[in-house]
Amino acid sequence: MRNSRRSQVDPFIVMDVMEAARQAEAAGRHIIHMEVGQPGTPAPLGAQQAVAARMGRDPMGYTVALGLPELRARIARLYKDWYNLDLDPARVIVTSGSSGAFLLAFNALFDSGDHVGIGAPGYPSYRHILTALGLTPVMIDAAAENRLQPVPGDLPGDLAGVMVASPANPTGTMLDRAALTALIEAAQGQGTAFISDELYHGLEYERKAVSALEISDDVYVINSFSKYFSMTGWRIGWMVVPEDHIRTVERLAQNMFICAPHVSQVAALAAMECDEELRGNLDVYRENRRLLIDGLPGAGFDKFAPPDGAFYVYADVSELTQDSRGFAAEILAEAGVAVTPGLDFDAKRGAGTLRFSYARSTEDMVEGLARLRDFMQRR
Repeated sequence: MRNSRRSQVDPFIVMDVMEAARQAEAAGRHIIHMEVGQPGTPAPLGAQQAVAARMGRDPMGYTVALGLPELRARIARLYKDWYNLDLDPARVIVTSGSSGAFLLAFNALFDSGDHVGIGAPGYPSYRHILTALGLTPVMIDAAAENRLQPVPGDLPGDLAGVMVASPANPTGTMLDRAALTALIEAAQGQGTAFISDELYHGLEYERKAVSALEISDDVYVINSFSKYFSMTGWRIGWMVVPEDHIRTVERLAQNMFICAPHVSQVAALAAMECDEELRGNLDVYRENRRLLIDGLPGAGFDKFAPPDGAFYVYADVSELTQDSRGFAAEILAEAGVAVTPGLDFDAKRGAGTLRFSYARSTEDMVEGLARLRDFMQRR
């Protein structure tokens, strides 16, 4: 049977690394996971308890397409708590993870063939989803001197849209208010739609991340319960859209998803009240970040921008290899540490980079660094 041309996207390499690590574990090896951007902690206890309490008394069928009204209202209140913004809950769209939000945003904003700019290095599924939708991803090569974040001068003039992430995956670097304002104003000045990926908000270590909504209402903002709220497998996220886009997105959501999973919406609402547990998780990431910033140079990985947020270190290893995928496979085979090759994030320059995730336990980070040092000394 035939395949569409637009379905021929590259693999999500980190998922391949995860599978290789799983096979090694199935063979009896102990693997330290520094490849995947997944918290090592479960969903907050309050979220688990809320679901357990509802399971026996509520069939949890379809919700309305835009999500449970009480969850939308609670998300709107988060913007007051975190950014001192008064956000109309009507602008909040509950989605099937951030991936569902990407699909809705790209379909709402762009027509087939449109060019959409994304920073490189950047989350690989941006470009793969755009390609699968018949859109044209335009890679914007961010410079090391800009901490691998795009700046206004990087933007081509013919873009229908641009997506920016802060804190970013894979680098963990953030845009301050001036830098984010400059990008939004540059995009809007040339009629380019602006999408802000804010999935890692809440995971900041020295200063608060700035939301695009603090600068403009004429933007799309995408977020998720996967990272800060430690709910990856629940597949629940949200986005905030301009008021005049609500009905457009609602029609798409009705037809593409019907609604986000009801049970996950129940869990998400409860998770937002688990501040103490979530701050405890952040303390673990903060210590893990310190360990990697201090310890990776001693293992031979000394070229990276210290991350402001998220839970990644993105290292330049071009003096060690020009085959990051092969190098990552060698590290897994010889050291028992799973890391992600930079080719996932930057097809042009990623052969000389690796991403290290510090989302797992502190004990794992200590062991992983020891294994990396031993591996590099033997190499």
